[in-house]
Amino acid sequence: MEQLGLGRQFGRLALRLDGVFTADGVFAHDRLRFVDFVDDVEELLEKVAWQEWGDKEVVDGFEEYILQHYSG
Repeated sequence: MEQLGLGRQFGRLALRLDGVFTADGVFAHDRLRFVDFVDDVEELLEKVAWQEWGDKEVVDGFEEYILQHYSG
């Protein structure tokens, strides 16, 4: 994120990710549904994209891509 100039946004993203992964890095399905997590991350990315570039469309397709590749 720092390379993209988004380092100041990392704190917000890190707070959002806190608690959804176990200590060994596995997604904690018992705490949050994966589809809800992906939706939340996409919303956050849209806000960041809007603040940084004035265009939230740059993250369109994120949710669909992630769900197709990681939901089985």
